Amino acid sequence: MAKKSKTTKTTAGKHKTFKTDVPLVGIVGLGYVGLPLAREFCIGGARVLGFDINARMVQKVNKGLSPIKHIPHKQMRDMVRSNRFLATTSMAQLSKPDAILICVPTPLTENREPDMFYVEQTCKTIAKYLRKGQLVVLESTTYPGTTRELMLPILERSGLKAGRDFYLAYSPEREDPGNKNFRTSTIPKVVGGYDNASLKKALEIYKYAIKTLVPVDSCEIAEAAKIMENTYRCVNIAMVNELKRLFDRMGIDIWEVIRAASTKPFGFQPFYPGPGLGGHCIPIDPFYLTWKARQYGMPTRFIELAGEINTDMPHYVVQRTMEAMNDRRKSLNGSKVLVLGLAYKKDIDDVRESPSVKLIELLQEKGAKVDYNDPYIPRTHKQREHDLQMKSKPLSAAMLKKYDVVLIATDHSDYDYDWIVQNAQLVVDTRNAASVVKQGKNKVVKA
Repeated sequence: MAKKSKTTKTTAGKHKTFKTDVPLVGIVGLGYVGLPLAREFCIGGARVLGFDINARMVQKVNKGLSPIKHIPHKQMRDMVRSNRFLATTSMAQLSKPDAILICVPTPLTENREPDMFYVEQTCKTIAKYLRKGQLVVLESTTYPGTTRELMLPILERSGLKAGRDFYLAYSPEREDPGNKNFRTSTIPKVVGGYDNASLKKALEIYKYAIKTLVPVDSCEIAEAAKIMENTYRCVNIAMVNELKRLFDRMGIDIWEVIRAASTKPFGFQPFYPGPGLGGHCIPIDPFYLTWKARQYGMPTRFIELAGEINTDMPHYVVQRTMEAMNDRRKSLNGSKVLVLGLAYKKDIDDVRESPSVKLIELLQEKGAKVDYNDPYIPRTHKQREHDLQMKSKPLSAAMLKKYDVVLIATDHSDYDYDWIVQNAQLVVDTRNAASVVKQGKNKVVKA
């Protein structure tokens, strides 16, 4: 077990000159976690070799073009032109980096059980090329025990032993796309090692990218910390989603209730309702814990109930939409609906687990003719369980007037809500975005 340490400050971002003796960091998976991490290592003075199986994306980033909205093309070009960053699809080059950081998806199966395929395959590939002295770190969110129980045996098939020949650690990503108050380098990073030597090596590597490191006693503590963070949010969001439905029946505005409760300077933290949960973490990660809990014969009723409530929110929004249209003597079947926002939260281009996708499918099942607009997502792409095959419709006053209802699913800052409400026949608002409008409030129904 690693010796307990205190939070440590680093000099991330202060390495101004490129040196040949700085570490070469390998990052497997250049998505919403891996690419921002690569950026911080480059800024900190390290070299980065990125690995991804998507050849088109690898070509794109090597040309200095960013596939992610919150990483500007200029930053991507700077990374490439500084000779600190290179992406490749050649997994044979995994023997080159001093450290290999795994940033691959950890989704759920149809039965809400952990799908560890990407982690397992990545570890099997690393094992083929693993050499003495390398550090391997998992960043993907997962259940406590993954590093030691799943990764370790696979990596040791290489013939090398953890703690003797190579180092092993777990350090969960804490990305929050679109959050302007924090970036990867300024979010404190929890690090747990397989042993003391592994922890020390991981801290030495991460100091190039992260300002504040939080060492913990083991991989399991680090794994549990991340899944606890997301479960905490999942449960509290479910509570306000349930209260929204209750207060709606009572004729009380949940948003005003939250605003009033938030004036208490202690003992209360605001969480906000919505049309459902989205993103790669909160809708998924808590069920990793419920699965693990079953191995210990313990039910996790809070988590299961929260999942049920949050999963049902798109159905609630569709029901509210039907009721609002019925009050205006219209049927949802055959009506034209425009969904505003496909991303799972405002001002980003990430559609993973977005409730907007489920909303569109439910509306179509009810017979509605559905279009969407999202300034950051010009067209949909095939997902694991969804394939909408749609393109974003341009907004205009004439176009808005043609729809029987406009459904605000994502409250992007780019939207002019006064103008939208002014030109729409009916607005169903799931984000309280239209609360700022000065005229036409009688057209707005909250859901």
